[in-house]
Amino acid sequence: MSLSERWKPSTTVAAVIERNGRFLLIEEHTPEGLRLNNPAGHLDPGESPQEACVREVLEETAHVFTPSALLGIYYGRFQRPPSAAWPQGEDISYMRFAFCGDVGEAIAGRNLDTGIVRTVWMTPDEVRATRERHRSAYLLACMEDYLRGQRYPLGLVRTDASVYRTAG
Repeated sequence: MSLSERWKPSTTVAAVIERNGRFLLIEEHTPEGLRLNNPAGHLDPGESPQEACVREVLEETAHVFTPSALLGIYYGRFQRPPSAAWPQGEDISYMRFAFCGDVGEAIAGRNLDTGIVRTVWMTPDEVRATRERHRSAYLLACMEDYLRGQRYPLGLVRTDASVYRTAG
């Protein structure tokens, strides 16, 4: 990397949603096949991490999400070896802001994001038993932190007003 380039991790958000002892997950198509994940996605320009999480949950599950706490901030690296589909391979560092909270019922007739096959409610033991199908290690780490009672105030993540200003 040259001095003129600046390395930046990819910022993502995720929701850990539990109801009656089951966790809301998505099943999605990935280059590695059909995988399970928390409702999650990338932070977009002009939104706070909390707003991004609300948007991603709606897009991926058709549920309206209300964050109640920051579960944690997770930092890791994903490396995909070169293949026919990815000749250069891939090396991405992710910074994930995970929130927990509540969802309402699914909005009838709302389509899920492209690539999302379905939503599924799973018990902790079912999630643990499907580790080979997890999109990332974050899925299990976030669930275990949630089950241990880890919670931080939402105000820990502050979004400056400059994020909402348009260029010009």
